[in-house]
Amino acid sequence: MSSAMTRSELAAQLAQTVPNVPVPQVEEAVKVLTNILAGSLASGERIEIRGFGGFSLRTHLPRLGRNPKTGEQVEIRQKRIPHFKPGKAMRERVDQSREKGRGLRSMPEDGDSGDDP
Repeated sequence: MSSAMTRSELAAQLAQTVPNVPVPQVEEAVKVLTNILAGSLASGERIEIRGFGGFSLRTHLPRLGRNPKTGEQVEIRQKRIPHFKPGKAMRERVDQSREKGRGLRSMPEDGDSGDDP
């Protein structure tokens, strides 16, 4: 499993695609974007980026849990958890890259056995 891309790595890749913009400005833009996304989610807004996916909040209701060490019941309060749902284009792109990476063929079309006569 590969490591996660950091915000600075994302900014570095973005800076390569727009060489006329100074790296510090690209880093600041990425920082501002992530802060805006986080702030929007914190205020309960849903974020949708067409072709990429959507960010929303899932609510976990309060419940009783158990302390695994002592077995004592503990009240767990309500939580709001960020959730990402990839868009169709993103799912297809990731799936295609997975198939290429493993050397897998795509599934045959309906009515096609996948074997050439």
